[in-house]
Amino acid sequence: MINVFQQPPQGIQTAPHEPRILAAGHQVAVREVDLEGVADKEGLMLAFLRGLGLTDHFGRNWDALYDVLTDPDARPVRFALVLRDYGHFQARHKQLGPQLQQVLLGAQAEAAARGRSLWLLAEEPDHDTRHW
Repeated sequence: MINVFQQPPQGIQTAPHEPRILAAGHQVAVREVDLEGVADKEGLMLAFLRGLGLTDHFGRNWDALYDVLTDPDARPVRFALVLRDYGHFQARHKQLGPQLQQVLLGAQAEAAARGRSLWLLAEEPDHDTRHW
């Protein structure tokens, strides 16, 4: 199996097993955003605030999220974002899902244009805890 970090970032990819260990060997910084309990846009922005270690000054909107993901002073040159429960989030949120994807892919393209790498790694929980 090819290590995801041996290739340039290519959209939203399935997270490898033990992404932090693999990333460390390739000098890639990793942060994790847990989308499992997100119910609305405010919850989504709070998940990114926590996952990225942002301050309360984070604007909690799409433009602010794009800006923090593309800020060369705030993000390392080689950076991976692990999106926990991404597939389930997309299935649950028919409007928020595509909006988030657009911001993430736009930030990834901007990073690449600046000679930087932003991996977007979708990771699903090991067990199904959803209650319908």
